[in-house]
Order: sequence, then structure tokens, then C-alpha cells
Amino acid sequence: MNIAIYGAGAMGTVLGAYITRAGYPIDLINRNIDHTNALKSTGAKIVGKTKFTQKVNALFPNEIDKKYDIILLMTKQRHNKEIVESLIHNMTETGVICTMQNGIPEISVAEVIGKDRTFGCTMSWGATLHGNGVSELTSDADRETLTFSIGKYGNNDDTLFNHIIELLNTMGNVKIEENFIGARWAKLLVNAAFSGLSVVLDATFGEIANNRKSRKIALKAIKECIDVANAADINIEPIQGKNVVRLMNYNNPIKKQISLILLPIAMKKHRKIKSSMLRDLKLGRKTEIDSINGIISKYGKAVNIPTPINDTIIETVHQIEDNILQPQWDNIVQFNKNRPSN
Repeated sequence: MNIAIYGAGAMGTVLGAYITRAGYPIDLINRNIDHTNALKSTGAKIVGKTKFTQKVNALFPNEIDKKYDIILLMTKQRHNKEIVESLIHNMTETGVICTMQNGIPEISVAEVIGKDRTFGCTMSWGATLHGNGVSELTSDADRETLTFSIGKYGNNDDTLFNHIIELLNTMGNVKIEENFIGARWAKLLVNAAFSGLSVVLDATFGEIANNRKSRKIALKAIKECIDVANAADINIEPIQGKNVVRLMNYNNPIKKQISLILLPIAMKKHRKIKSSMLRDLKLGRKTEIDSINGIISKYGKAVNIPTPINDTIIETVHQIEDNILQPQWDNIVQFNKNRPSN
């Protein structure tokens, strides 16, 4: 099979290095000139929680000279329609895309190639791109932390589905999700609380969880996500074996205090992660905030559940994008304007 990671940035470089090291041929495709040239010349250098250098097959998009059976899509999802349309002529007639992006990107991918050629996967680990072939694994390097949740979006081919699972298993544990939309919401819940706040406060997930003020905000963002999902009849799945709904869905002051105590413990293995959206801002790009917290706000309006914390995160990130604000801890005052009852 011909297989590619399209958008081999921070996480794609790490995953591609693991897959290649296990003996599977895979192309790492990226537009970043310096990073891709370094991957070509010196290989993928993985630092942080694990350290190794792996020779990889790196390409620029204009160097693609084959048709792929499997494409692991790891770009930002804001331009999914255009990206997937550009990839169609580089796919076999039965070729599939497994979207490994944040939010709920399967919808936009399937609009182009159909549900039966679309798979979805969430990743519960983080990485930071340093460029020039270097990517830092910021989550602990044990298989219980390096996890994937994968699911079908239509009447998908089992052979290709199983091969994707085999590839991902070279790095960490893979869970097949029958209720894949519930698995998406589990990851969305974490991203909404921590990735969004990471941009607003210029903080790591650990700094957010350990500070009492930001921890309260993160917990309220999670609570809003749970309330919206419940109202929309979405059953949120456990993530890395933890039933987030049971742990964080407080309904009285005592349960809320317990949830606040548990939150830093739950995020311990991911404490060094910073949102990749911060890197987007530094490069002058718009963020994915509307595809993360924006989904919760959109669903909330549809089911009449207020989402003031997620709304404030979205508004603040847009102000940062427009250079009205800068990512900094002082932005925590933005949440004083919203005093939700929960």
C-alpha cells in the first residue's frame, strides 16, 4: 500500500518517525520548506519525553508522484475542503482519508470524498514543532498515554481500517470506537478547556490545571461541553480509560470541589503541552478556535444551553488574532465579565 501523512508538522513528524522506525514505508508530506528539507537530509529528530532520530521519506506537496491508498490527514482543518479536493487525484479509486485533526472534521472530509472513504481518529497526546526536522513529544512516552481512538464514518473498507490500526499501534494503544462521535466529543472537551485557554493565557496545560483561577475556568468549560452534549443526546466516551463525564460533571458544591482536585491529576501526563494554536499565531495564521470551542457554542445555541466560558475563550482568541490582545496571563480578567451559575 502507498501511505502518507499529509501535514507532517509537530504530531505528524512524531507519528511518522514511529511508523517508519517500525518498518512501514510512509511519506511525510509538508509545505514547511526548512522543516521538510531537514527531514530529507537528516531525518526526523524526536526530543522531549523520548529521544531518537529516524530517517524518513519526506516530500513537498508538489513532489507527490503516486496514488495513495491511505492518507492520514494532519493539517489544520480550516481549509479541509480545498485540501481534500487537491488530494483526490493523488488517491486510488478506493483510497481513504483518516482525519486526525481536532474538532469534528469528518463532516468536511466526507463532503468531498464521501462517508465510505472517511475514517476519523483522535489522539490523546501532544507534540511541539521546533522546525528543521525537530519535533518534541510533550506527553509521557508510555503506551497508556500515547493513545488513539479510531472509528468509521460510513460503510468503510475493513482491510484499510485494520491497516490504519496496525500503523498507529506502532506508537501507542489504539481503541476502536463504535460510538465515534462520543469519542470526538471526549477529545473536544479537553481541547476546548485546555487548548483554548493555553492560547488565551500563553500557558501549558499543567500551568492551567495547577493554578486555582484558571483551573476553575477550565472546569466550567468542561461542564458546558458536558451539558451541551447531554442536551444533544451525545454520549461522551471515556478518554484513556477515564470517564470524564463522571469525574467532571458536578451538580453540587462538594462534587465541584472534588472535580477541581481531580483535574490536575488527570492532566499530569500532559502538563507540558502548549496549544499548537500559539504557533499558528506566531506565524501570523488564524487559529482553529471556531472548529473547537466554536462547535460547543454552536451546538449550545441549537439546544438552548448557555456557553459563556467557551464564548469568552472564542472572543478572546479572536481579539488576539486581531492584535487587540496578546496571549498572556492577564487575559484571565476577561472571564470576570461572565459569572455563570455553575
